[in-house]
Amino acid sequence: MKLLGALLITAVLSIGAAAAAGAAAPEIGTWNLNVAKSKFSPGPAPQSQTRTYAESDAGIALTVTTTGADGKQSTTTLTFKENGKPYPATGNPDFDTVKVKRISARTASSVQLKGGVKVGTGLRRVSKDGKTLTFKQSGTDASGTKYDNVSVYDRQ
Repeated sequence: MKLLGALLITAVLSIGAAAAAGAAAPEIGTWNLNVAKSKFSPGPAPQSQTRTYAESDAGIALTVTTTGADGKQSTTTLTFKENGKPYPATGNPDFDTVKVKRISARTASSVQLKGGVKVGTGLRRVSKDGKTLTFKQSGTDASGTKYDNVSVYDRQ
């Protein structure tokens, strides 16, 4: 009876581990900025922003589409692995490279670089229920202005 119980526990743990290994990262999907819940210092806040994370053979592909406070649209793209190594980013004047490192199942940290120099840091966290993504970012933008933002996104 003890052997049967041990085998059953082992089988359940194995199935759970296999399911976890095959599960998509919690950030995978499309997220819309909730401007009312977000804080932008010094501001102004963008009119809108959508972050789309997708799995790819090369890692996680991220596309960020923003409509700025001035109504101008921009798109930043990046494909990365969460291993702390640098990956090129395009479309953003503030940085050209990003390093991302997974901290826990729902949390990752990042470092943004411009010309090899660190210009910002970020912390991305997905809520336990998987409905909210919060991205805290601070640094210095391309014009030399320091910023400290908390962007809150709702899953689409």
